[in-house]
Amino acid sequence: MNLGTSKDIYKNGKLIYKGWKLDFKKFRRYLKDKFRVEKAFLFIGYVKKNEKLYRFLKKAGYNLVFKPTTKDNFGKAKGNIDAEMVLYSAVIEFNNYDKGVFVSGDGDFYCLYDYLEKKSKLFKIIIPNTKSQSSLLKRFEKYKIFLFFEKEKLEFKPNKNGRRRS
Repeated sequence: MNLGTSKDIYKNGKLIYKGWKLDFKKFRRYLKDKFRVEKAFLFIGYVKKNEKLYRFLKKAGYNLVFKPTTKDNFGKAKGNIDAEMVLYSAVIEFNNYDKGVFVSGDGDFYCLYDYLEKKSKLFKIIIPNTKSQSSLLKRFEKYKIFLFFEKEKLEFKPNKNGRRRS
C-alpha cells in the first residue's frame, strides 16, 4: 500500500503516475467512516529500528501483524506479507468478519479474492493507483476502489516543521 501510493511509475521513460505520501491516520479514519471497518490489520515486515512507527500505527488504530524480514541484495529489509494476509483472511479471522475490505492490487491475491467472493465475504478491494493493478484482477471490477481518487483527503501534509498536521 505504501509503495503503491508513493512510488513514481514510468513507462517508456515517461512519468505516468506521480507518487504521494499516504497519511496512515487519515486512512484508518477513512476505512472506518466509509466502509465501517472495525478491525484493520496491517501486515508488515518487522524491523527493530521502526518501533516508533509501529507505536504510531497501533495508536492510529491498526492491528499489526509482523513478519520476520530478510535482506535484499542491497541490504534493505524485505518482508513479503502475502501468505500472512491470505492466512488471516481465509483462516484465522474468517469467522470474525462479515465482509472484508482489502488493500492491494497485487495479482497474487487473486485466489483469496476469488475464494472470498464465493463465500460472500468480499466487500471492497482498495488499490493504490490505476497504473499498478494486476490484470488478473479484471473480473473483480465491481469491488475496486482506487486510493488515488481520494488523494486530497488522504495525503500526508506536514506543517512548517515537517510534522503531522491534525
